[in-house]
Amino acid sequence: MFAYYARLAARSFRRNKVLTALMVIAIALGIGASMTTLTVFHVLSGDPIPGKSDRLFYVQLDAATGAYVAGEEPETQLTRFDGEALLREAKGERQALMSGGGGTIEPASSTLKPFSIDTRWTSADFFPMFEVPMQYGRPWTREDDEGRARVVVISKALNEKLYQGANSVGRDLRMEGQSYRIVGVMKEWSPEPHFYDLTTGSYGKNEDLLLPISTSFDLKLGNNGNMNCFGENPDGNSYSLNAPCAWLQYWVELDPAKAADYRRYLENYSSQQREAGRFKHPPNVRLRTVMEWLDFNGAVPSDVRLQLWLALGFLGVCLVNTVGLLLAKFLRRSGEIGVRRALGASRGQIFLQCLVEAGAVGVVGGVLGIGLALLGLFAVRQQPVEYAKLAHLDGNMLLLALGLTLFASLAAGFLPAWRAMQVTPAIQLKSQ
Repeated sequence: MFAYYARLAARSFRRNKVLTALMVIAIALGIGASMTTLTVFHVLSGDPIPGKSDRLFYVQLDAATGAYVAGEEPETQLTRFDGEALLREAKGERQALMSGGGGTIEPASSTLKPFSIDTRWTSADFFPMFEVPMQYGRPWTREDDEGRARVVVISKALNEKLYQGANSVGRDLRMEGQSYRIVGVMKEWSPEPHFYDLTTGSYGKNEDLLLPISTSFDLKLGNNGNMNCFGENPDGNSYSLNAPCAWLQYWVELDPAKAADYRRYLENYSSQQREAGRFKHPPNVRLRTVMEWLDFNGAVPSDVRLQLWLALGFLGVCLVNTVGLLLAKFLRRSGEIGVRRALGASRGQIFLQCLVEAGAVGVVGGVLGIGLALLGLFAVRQQPVEYAKLAHLDGNMLLLALGLTLFASLAAGFLPAWRAMQVTPAIQLKSQ
């Protein structure tokens, strides 16, 4: 029966080419626009570390010295004093203190000129916490952190540039006039968004070298990213241990059931620092999961959200137009439908026939719409925005596009099909 309805639909398309083309174009435009923006939104709002994002928490403490306002957000980063204290006490399963950095690599090869890279100063737990895959070697250890070891882990891209992809573990690398021993080489690893440090950008960040943060303190390597200083700084060095400057990120891995206990620990720590005269405000702490932290920072740009709603609205307009075109098409065939009803076709069969025809229009429009979405995503990738290169239609979004197409076409065909099955055979036969 379905094949019969499909043949009737094909015959109807040939008889009403212009009307059919208008419906296909309407659905294609709606699907193309909505899938372009849905794909961008899907990429930007996705979980960057699925399966673990509810176990990783970002820590905030209120070390500022300004006027206290109840309920106000604390500093988004930690001072060096607080970061080192929390890292030393190690109350979580794992913890990582970090900051973005940068440096100039001095290649041993005469064929390469010195070049700049983005780096990360962090602690040993960074690698297991964030599930960083290794191609060669291993991460450094907590003993390396404590010993301020001159060791580094480098990216696959940097390893290929310097050593043609060979196992470089054990070799020396020079950066900013200092020599470091390579202990590990990462595989391709670039979580999107760059959730663990949003101060250096949310998307498209690739850090080519990681180094113990204790070593960066020892060598006074500075940082890339935001820094907020408050109060007096007697020695004038914003990176010193007691400087009233917040510039470090701190993540902790916890069983979600123990998050409340860790929050109390942070509150107790804040109270102790207030008693010691370092903190001026009552305990004011935050402990957010990965997705909560991304939402708080607005990792999905507001213009992307606006574009998504506009595109969905445009899809709605296209569907309304399709409904009108289908109504006009089906009601013009009232005589044909009346004859079929007189020959024994039930209302349900008429309804199903019209739905099959609407679905066929939707499938053709959907395929064309997916092509338009691919073209739209290509246009997004040409834009000067940091997330542009991520705009690709993956398998899940392709399935969503097909499902959305079928749903939209059937939804648009429901009212016209219902009106068509209400045609009274006797009236139509008398008018013929």
